[in-house]
Amino acid sequence: MSRPPLPPFTSATAPQKARLAEDAWNSRDPARVALAYTEDSRWRNRSEFLQGRSQIETFLQRKWQRELDYRLIKEVWAFGERRIAVRFAYEWHDDSAQWFRSYGNENWEFDDEGLMAVRIASINDLPIRESDRKYHWPLGRRPDDHPSLSELGL
Repeated sequence: MSRPPLPPFTSATAPQKARLAEDAWNSRDPARVALAYTEDSRWRNRSEFLQGRSQIETFLQRKWQRELDYRLIKEVWAFGERRIAVRFAYEWHDDSAQWFRSYGNENWEFDDEGLMAVRIASINDLPIRESDRKYHWPLGRRPDDHPSLSELGL
């Protein structure tokens, strides 16, 4: 299964790849998101270490049961032939209605078919008031005219 754009990445294709990842994650569909990773993909997410699509899918199911009304923006920081580094911020609330903005960086490495073989994520959570939220689009894909992280000053 091929997942374009494929490596080697360029100044045009790296942002496309990041936006496709953002769109998938904003779907909050663990099975759909997991298909972007190799069968044996290795992850570090905060302090968790995962390997393989089934562990990734289980992790994402758990994540979106806890992180409610999740909305994400990703932005390319740097890229090379097979690697992309992104920074991101997402907003969500827990079951007690406490809102958070989670900031982080991800390092990605892809195989020849454009599947992500390695994902290393570092993430910090900042409690925010609901009135401090910056992401107000309906759940799902971020509208094309919505400001980017840089435009929002994040």
